[in-house]
Amino acid sequence: MKKTHLSLRKVGSFSKMFLDYIEGQDALNEFYEWKPKIESFQSAITNKAFSPAKRKTLVDALERQYDGLTCVLKLSENIQSLSEARTFTVTTGHQLNIFTGPLYFLFKLITTINLSKKLKAHYPDYHFIPVYWMATEDHDFEEISFFNMFGKKYQWTTEQTGAVGRFDPSSLTEVLDQVRENVELFEKAYGRFKTLADSVRFYVNELFGSEGLIVVDGDDSQLKAQFAPIMKDDILNQNAHQRVKQTNEQLIDLGYKSQAFSRPINFFYLDDFRRRIISDGENFSVVDSDIKFTKREILSEIDHYPERFSPNVIMRPVYQEVILPNIAYLGGPAEIIYWLQLKGVFDYYKMIFPVLMPRNFGMIINQTTAKKAKKLGIANEQLFRSKEQLKADYLSRTSAHQPTLNDQKQSFSDLFESIKIKVEMIDQSLGGYIDSEEVKAIKALAHIEKKLKKSLEKNHRTALIQIEGIKDRLFPSGVLQERSENYLNFYFNNTALIQELLDEFEPFEFSFYLFWEE
Repeated sequence: MKKTHLSLRKVGSFSKMFLDYIEGQDALNEFYEWKPKIESFQSAITNKAFSPAKRKTLVDALERQYDGLTCVLKLSENIQSLSEARTFTVTTGHQLNIFTGPLYFLFKLITTINLSKKLKAHYPDYHFIPVYWMATEDHDFEEISFFNMFGKKYQWTTEQTGAVGRFDPSSLTEVLDQVRENVELFEKAYGRFKTLADSVRFYVNELFGSEGLIVVDGDDSQLKAQFAPIMKDDILNQNAHQRVKQTNEQLIDLGYKSQAFSRPINFFYLDDFRRRIISDGENFSVVDSDIKFTKREILSEIDHYPERFSPNVIMRPVYQEVILPNIAYLGGPAEIIYWLQLKGVFDYYKMIFPVLMPRNFGMIINQTTAKKAKKLGIANEQLFRSKEQLKADYLSRTSAHQPTLNDQKQSFSDLFESIKIKVEMIDQSLGGYIDSEEVKAIKALAHIEKKLKKSLEKNHRTALIQIEGIKDRLFPSGVLQERSENYLNFYFNNTALIQELLDEFEPFEFSFYLFWEE
């Protein structure tokens, strides 16, 4: 594939806070530890303490989670190397999308893998392991229940509730029956395993196991036990809530918008359902259930069944950093923002805040679309303009006669102004009448202008339809391609897609990639 880069600011799809962070604006300095630069990682490595006992627990959990899967040598070595003091992880997290979901999920994994390679080259005395943290405890099924391929939405329907990682994926065979193309990978993923978590681990391992990517499932009693002290503190003392609230107020004062909001208690109770834990000041209860605890009972529940307590968006990053020897987190714009809201929480728990790295961003343009864009004179940065702006640009470039009557409108305005001056010298009460007649005349010109525009568009109808087609293909439903289209859209025409993206993406290149298929 050929490639080029565009400034993220020119793309127009990213928030001011995210752009200010990656550009190193001073206003955000107090909300993170280290800048997203390769030189920052020496300090992150030096400051990250992770005990041998925690390393052993992590390796044991991973061996159990991978039991029954075929692990290539590199992956097995990476799991075992987590026992060593000089091994660190770089992590990304994501939902359990069916059929991999939108394209940017793969972009996240690829950026994480490439970052681990880049760090190894720069710091050869250490090992860096790429990690995918599965959001197995998420209960927002609607967000993961579909994927888009070749202009069609494929929907998974199930009555299951609770943590999606525990769902039985067997009913996905109904979705598979609707897909005409051969998708053997997903037939195996959803036909052989009893939980969606195991299915996703399988297909991610098939796609990226050879790169040494480790998949971690936090829905694990062994791992949760290490998090028990923080569970207790948050549920009893609600310290994280106050710190996030304070940070959000600071960000608002700086002109930024918050991405996530904390609650007094930032944990769910996880059983056949996932529901919030609330407190009346003395006792605790689970929303929309009959489950209640005294203070003593909930502390005992955490001690005996830590797996029943599920962190929300505020505490999940803290949980991750408790159980992993992690030095970097890679995420999209929204993730980077909510991590920046958590620095005060990490400070309270005396934990090292990881280096926050943005994932890579990109768009894949097939040959047909690229040829049409070139023929229509649409430059790379112009692809991100609206349909109407692109049409206006095209008509301006290609038509000798423009439909605008701006000069004539100005002439009318000047004419009526001179008339008004002359009339008011005779009768000032006629000034309002002259103004109303001017408005009528300008409206008449605008009506003529509208008709001229329609005539011009009719003369260039084919080209304007092609412009709409280009926008619809690259921005389906008006959003970036990477946030809508599934990777199978591209894989069937290019089975080497993942390897090519691994070769092309640069983790410290904070720009938007445009790829052309050759």
